[in-house]
Amino acid sequence: MARLGAAVTIVTTSTAEGDVGMTVSAVTSVTDEPPTLLVCLNRASRQYEAFREAGIFCVNVLSHRDEALSPVFAGRDNLPMSARFAQARWLRLATGAPALASATAALDCKVTQMLDVGTHTVFFGAVQAIHLHEESSGLIYHGRAYHRLAPRGA
Repeated sequence: MARLGAAVTIVTTSTAEGDVGMTVSAVTSVTDEPPTLLVCLNRASRQYEAFREAGIFCVNVLSHRDEALSPVFAGRDNLPMSARFAQARWLRLATGAPALASATAALDCKVTQMLDVGTHTVFFGAVQAIHLHEESSGLIYHGRAYHRLAPRGA
């Protein structure tokens, strides 16, 4: 799977105990009408229950400028969630899940369906709100390394 390039995203949610987020590459557009995404989360993840119980999530598509956040939300430094979120500026859109202010795109979703497949749960989310940043460069993870995608015309 390391040879399957993917956009780098931080998927977030909000619970009564606080904000939760994790780096996720298994994110896909499902349909434009209604606008729907899917996110695959490992049920063994420490953050899994928060996403399952919250029923909301925000997919924050990282630009190359936010690359440093990816390992932070992947848990490499074992920081508490509050310290992870303190490293960036966050907005609240329709659902209340944290939206990264500098994300190329933040897609705020309400869970409409969950499907268990193997070790993961596929969360389907109907897009409730979108935040677009002027930064349009992309960040791809491929071959166990990050790669910058330049914006059109650059």
